[in-house]
Amino acid sequence: MTTDFAATRAQFDLPEGVIYLDGNSLGPLPKMAAARVARTVTEEWGQMLITGWNKAGWMTQPSRIGDRIARLIGAEAGHVATGDTLSIKVYQALASALEMNPGRKVVLSDTGNFPSDLYMAEGLCRTLGPDYQLKTVAPEDVLDALDETVAVMMITEVDYRTGRRHDMAALTARAHAVGALAIWDLAHSAGAFRVDVANGGADFAVGCSYKYLNSGPGGPAFIYVAPRHAEVARPALSGWLGHAAPFAFDLSYRPGTGVERMRVGTPPILQLAALEASLDIWDQVDLDDLRRVSLALTDQFIAGVEAACPDLVLATPRTHHDRGSQVSFRHPEGYAMMQALIARGVIGDFRAPDILRFGFTPLFINAEDVARAIAIIADVMQNRLWDRPEYKTRALVT
Repeated sequence: MTTDFAATRAQFDLPEGVIYLDGNSLGPLPKMAAARVARTVTEEWGQMLITGWNKAGWMTQPSRIGDRIARLIGAEAGHVATGDTLSIKVYQALASALEMNPGRKVVLSDTGNFPSDLYMAEGLCRTLGPDYQLKTVAPEDVLDALDETVAVMMITEVDYRTGRRHDMAALTARAHAVGALAIWDLAHSAGAFRVDVANGGADFAVGCSYKYLNSGPGGPAFIYVAPRHAEVARPALSGWLGHAAPFAFDLSYRPGTGVERMRVGTPPILQLAALEASLDIWDQVDLDDLRRVSLALTDQFIAGVEAACPDLVLATPRTHHDRGSQVSFRHPEGYAMMQALIARGVIGDFRAPDILRFGFTPLFINAEDVARAIAIIADVMQNRLWDRPEYKTRALVT
């Protein structure tokens, strides 16, 4: 299959005049999502009412969609479930992994990990007791920090700030060699390039669907449990829908089969409907084509911005192997610069303290968009158009 990215672009509702380079933070609206959600509201919820759990297949939807996500992350069928939030899935995976490695008390992560993952780890360690600790090292030092004290390595595959990509297979192999388990957060890699959790040896993986997978704000998360752990990993959050027989209404918890036990609360049916519409687009995408075009677009962007804007310092690796599908530049006035760009129709985002971040999604971004974005960035920088008071007032969301 050769991917027609002009055809995928036509399936998104993109505002006129906007170059959207923030799909790595919130994906744009697939045109069919609005219709799919409306049908779910009017035909299913509206006409079926509570019978929709059976008639419309709502109860099994998290597993069906999990299998569709499995293709994008290199997971075995039947080992991905969707629902809840990414933080909840991080907590579940970490608690299960720690219980499976009871002789050790250290969670190893890196200082480039998304803070929410670190917060969940800190909270869980406090709950488990003073012997448990979260240890963080610089991203480039993770391999050397893996030793016989580590119970679990918890890493986000692509650094949310810089776009630096960890080597999943190498780090996981090292973790296993020292007796640790490996959890991978795929928030910035699922949908950015071909992920391979099965061959990469991941014990657990988690991710969100509202970035590259375009499920909309607050879209559901997913969790992967490797087949070798599926029947032994115990969820710390033993929710009703993770029970072996929810409608038996037992007073004691019995874990469901495999990854089903990682379900917690009621599935977000309307958000899952939006995600299904987006996955229909993903069914048209060859992941090797995706990676090839992503690298071409990011190469084009790096070369163009560096040539026109020498004051911006590249924070993203130049080597393809070490890069996700975003490009970040550093500048002390990065926040104001990003607001000036957004005002001119180039939407990226800012990450403290000094990162201007741009995401590249071949599903709806092409080389012409990149060329126009470079020209606007050059104008903003060369003419100091960012140096205005209205661009320096911090909004609630950056």
